Amino acid sequence: MLRNTFRHIPKIGPITERRFWEAGALSWREALEMPSELLPTHQPIEEYLHTSVEMLAERNARWFADHLPSMESWRLFPEFREGAAYIDIETDGGSLDGGIITTIALWNGKELRHYVNGVNLRNFQDDILEYSLLVTWNGAVFDLPYIEHWFQTSLPHAHIDLRHIMASLGFHGGLKRVENDFDIDRGVLAGVDGYFAVLLWGEYMSEGDQRSLETLLAYNSLDVINLERLMIEAYNRKIEETPFSLTNELPLPEFPEELEIEPDEGAIGKIRRKLSARENYLRDFARHH
Repeated sequence: MLRNTFRHIPKIGPITERRFWEAGALSWREALEMPSELLPTHQPIEEYLHTSVEMLAERNARWFADHLPSMESWRLFPEFREGAAYIDIETDGGSLDGGIITTIALWNGKELRHYVNGVNLRNFQDDILEYSLLVTWNGAVFDLPYIEHWFQTSLPHAHIDLRHIMASLGFHGGLKRVENDFDIDRGVLAGVDGYFAVLLWGEYMSEGDQRSLETLLAYNSLDVINLERLMIEAYNRKIEETPFSLTNELPLPEFPEELEIEPDEGAIGKIRRKLSARENYLRDFARHH
């Protein structure tokens, strides 16, 4: 789809792009072969098209991300899928300035990596440079700023924030809610959310409970593995809005047969009992005061 895209060229919006396609300029190559007077624009674009070809040959995903409207970032995906990392962070619930990153999960479609505060979190800073494209859920306002602040660095990657792409397709809410829209089942981790993840980290830190850490990592793992599925679901729906759906639709990925780290039902039950006890206390307190 990226080679069929003209939205990264200044002053070319959706209407002009569609006019390009209708005029027979279905790709950069075809646009370059057409006489300029036949192109539905009053501005010279030949130089920009040649630069696009060069940037793609150099595998410069960030250049395209910087020039495309953010809501069109999905067009990057097939061309740069091999260099894509699906990432998600967990924190202790603190603010950007006062909180900490507890774990990071990274999935590249084949391999799952975990980074844990106090163990190997610093390795993430080097490992992420192996990739050119980041896919997140709400990462533009949470994960990426938190990572850049924590590591005191600036990420050079192209970025697709799936939350906004999915919202443009009518799927609103948090990651788990949208997963439900696509019948994605989290098994024993159903109902576990970001606050639950904060409590799991607390159990690990206060009691050295390895089961809580493993459950947190399993939860974090599903966040990134499911991102790949949702990325492809979003891409296929977006491509249907163009003339290229028949040749560009992508098959859904297979879920890994097994994960290296499995959630512990006992650790989940322990947190749920604590949450229930707290809710009962607050309910009783409110009743008597």
